[in-house]
Amino acid sequence: MNHDGGGDDFVALLLLLRMPDVQLTGVSVIGADGYLEPSIQASRKIIDRFGGERREGLDLSRSDSRGKNPFPAAWRIMSYYVDAFPILNEAEAVLTPVSDKPAHLHLIDRVREGEGKTTLVFTGPLTDLARALDEAPDIEARIDRVVWMGGTFLPKGNVEEPEHDGTAEWNAFWDPEGTARVWASGLRIDMVALESTNQVPLTLVARDAWAKLRRHEAIDFVGQCYALVPPLIFHATNSTYYLWDVLTAAYVGKPDLVKVKTVNSIVRTDGAAQGRTELSESGRPVNLIYDVDRDGFFAYMTELLKQD
Repeated sequence: MNHDGGGDDFVALLLLLRMPDVQLTGVSVIGADGYLEPSIQASRKIIDRFGGERREGLDLSRSDSRGKNPFPAAWRIMSYYVDAFPILNEAEAVLTPVSDKPAHLHLIDRVREGEGKTTLVFTGPLTDLARALDEAPDIEARIDRVVWMGGTFLPKGNVEEPEHDGTAEWNAFWDPEGTARVWASGLRIDMVALESTNQVPLTLVARDAWAKLRRHEAIDFVGQCYALVPPLIFHATNSTYYLWDVLTAAYVGKPDLVKVKTVNSIVRTDGAAQGRTELSESGRPVNLIYDVDRDGFFAYMTELLKQD
């Protein structure tokens, strides 16, 4: 898993640790939606606290990649809050180790060392994968697929920045060239796009349901994460929080929660539409996750989190 330190990235990491049919072989963190150091520390503490036997042999790596279009600082600060949660700081020491290698080289090692092919789960920008492919093209043959939370083919994305036309999604916009590099590969891409994540907003109903189950430590942690962000109340706004990365993780564990179709697309790398994923008959095929069983998703998420 490669994540970028947003609040839902930490929840997605927790879910992957809880899935019985998923063997997590490595975690890397890129400083995009969150600041790097608190995101690294919070991730280590989550693995320590909730990983159980699965934390054996698991290490983290920090990315040294930099994006073209940084996330807003007001969003990134959440990584400091999560790192400071009491539930993550009860232990006196943080045990999960950090690799000496940067994320893209760490990814290469884990893919080469894995038994069979590896599924890559990216809940942030694709930059580290792009760099890994440039460094070691041979790993393509050992990657089963890339499950990526990013992109959209809707007329409106979620980027509202000066000199941009608003058609891009943030993870693609952060590094348009890196996104295009992965598009240029022969890898299978499962794209958990805004088409589906827009169907799972954070709501007051979800918050209340988690509050009633806070006796379970993992649900208490998730409730704290989502207490830091605004829910959907009357209508969607630019600050409405969705369960982007959590849906991505859930799709890995229970693919029948979603509907998928194959489309051909390209990535815009410059100008006012940079970062836009665009339908094109001459583009490469991607598997677009465009619809989700919302009730089934929340039920699956909750059942995983109730495991004590």
